[in-house]
Amino acid sequence: MADKAQPPAPVAHAELLIRKPVEDVFEAFVNPDITTKFWFTHSTGRLCEAQRVTWEWRMFGAESHVAVLELEQDRRILMEWGASGKTTLVEWTFRPRDGATNVVVRHRGFDGDRAQQMAAAIDATEGFTLVLAGAKAWLEHGVRLNLVVDRHPDAVIPGAGVG
Repeated sequence: MADKAQPPAPVAHAELLIRKPVEDVFEAFVNPDITTKFWFTHSTGRLCEAQRVTWEWRMFGAESHVAVLELEQDRRILMEWGASGKTTLVEWTFRPRDGATNVVVRHRGFDGDRAQQMAAAIDATEGFTLVLAGAKAWLEHGVRLNLVVDRHPDAVIPGAGVG
């Protein structure tokens, strides 16, 4: 009896059109002075190729380490995300479209058994969808929706604030 082929590993996917030029949208994701308006609260630096940074969500007492593997200005960011030995890959692509930007996020390399990988991919898809929606609100309308903090309000450390 032939072995059944293992289905491909799950990949988180989020995609959204942001009605701003590609150079503005790309800058929002590499420049922590902008990114902190819709995603994490603090960063040790700007994203550049071969750069390692730490992102913090101080309201949760959480942080994540990011290593930029590849960066193509206004087109693509490939990063390794997570703690040493437990990293995943996140790829961002930015495509101009009639003066706007289509942003696509793909996150892969989840650890664990198939059920754990699927749960992680679903969680990442939800999270990146909120990040893209928050970026859209900030870049198009200057509105801070606080989507990340509101996704897990019970995890907020009292007195830590949102940003």
